[in-house]
Amino acid sequence: MTGPLRVDAGEVTADEILVALGEGRSVVVSTEVLGDDHEVTLRHDGDQYYCDTPTTLHTHDTREEMLQCIEKHGYASDS
Repeated sequence: MTGPLRVDAGEVTADEILVALGEGRSVVVSTEVLGDDHEVTLRHDGDQYYCDTPTTLHTHDTREEMLQCIEKHGYASDS
């Protein structure tokens, strides 16, 4: 079994994140929020997408919703 993909925010594209999630891998994104370093874990269980942040766990029903979340929060590069 392959472990989680660990990246810094902006290191990989949104498509690369979504491919990893589609393969059943979780993606741990290191990011800075209000001057503090945090890790956000992105997961997909085959039905639901999950964003587990230091303060909340929220879900997305579709790949498109997850893509919007990834882009909104700057977890991926623009290319």
